[in-house]
Amino acid sequence: MSAVAERIWLPIMQAQFAIDDVDSKLKSDIRDSIRMRRREFILLVGSSAATWPFAAHAQQSRMPVIGYLSSFPPDTRQKFTQAFQQGLHATDFIVGQNVTVEYRWAEAGQYDRLPAMAADLVDRGVAVLFASPINPAIAAKRATSTTPIVFAIGSDPVEMQLIASFNRPGGNATGATFLSVELGRKRLELLRDLVPKMASVAFLVNANNPTTPMQAKELQAAATALGCQLHVVNITAQSDLGKIFATLVQQRDGALAIGADPIFWDLRDQLIALAARHSLPAIYFAREFVAAGGLISYNSDFSDSIRQAGTYVGRILKGEKPADLPVLQPTKFELVVNLKTAKALGIVVPQTLLVTADEVIE
Repeated sequence: MSAVAERIWLPIMQAQFAIDDVDSKLKSDIRDSIRMRRREFILLVGSSAATWPFAAHAQQSRMPVIGYLSSFPPDTRQKFTQAFQQGLHATDFIVGQNVTVEYRWAEAGQYDRLPAMAADLVDRGVAVLFASPINPAIAAKRATSTTPIVFAIGSDPVEMQLIASFNRPGGNATGATFLSVELGRKRLELLRDLVPKMASVAFLVNANNPTTPMQAKELQAAATALGCQLHVVNITAQSDLGKIFATLVQQRDGALAIGADPIFWDLRDQLIALAARHSLPAIYFAREFVAAGGLISYNSDFSDSIRQAGTYVGRILKGEKPADLPVLQPTKFELVVNLKTAKALGIVVPQTLLVTADEVIE
């Protein structure tokens, strides 16, 4: 009971006990006084209770709000948001307790929605804006030059004009890269190990991804070094994959490399089925493709990069500046091979590849 309530209620109780010791007129006066004080007490308690929800709301509204902008597909969102929250937790921020997150998702192929989503988060006054992968990061950077941005992308952030340099990003953005573009050369080399007589290879890319020219350039250099021909095939979310694969067979491509882009997560089952139907060895940019029946994948650990980005968000919430936080590069890489798929394609996986693989699916 508060001090104010005690000052009102205690005299009421004392008067109630003493009321039998006075004459009838005084009793009437005392009863009137008791009624007045009782009403005061009820009003005080009622008004105090009414302020409790507002106080709780005010406390919640004082929590910093993080904007989370992403174009990763639905079946990856839980894994990546958990990794992001683990990074926050490492800096003592727990979602729902001392920080809140506003999520915005753009489906693959709907990148035109990202600028409005980024602008909305900035207008809401988020303390930090997290964006992943590259299209959301570009939208975030264009939406604000003042709100801190932390990205997790697969390309070179300097080349994409998000930062000034890896060590001293400058401006309002920093983050982590999982080097999907730069790993294209290694993927092609691994594909050659599986298909030694590969004379030409098709490279499937998203025409609407700003990193497509860089990915194509990277793979073209690798193909030239390996002495094979590269056919770059641009697709969109509306492309007819059946016709595209028929064309690949007609032009006698001996293998297929899948470009790094969220659109291919949504097309995963179709890609794997068509590659199997046309007996086309294919390499992918994420383990999930191989787990679903694809032949081989090579990539850095996406979840680890997103976790690192979450840690950076927490550090910025504690007062550090994006300009002073160097861009993080991956230290964990993963090679996964599906022996069942290799056998179905008539491919003998070299022992050296099996020894170096992080996971062999049998």
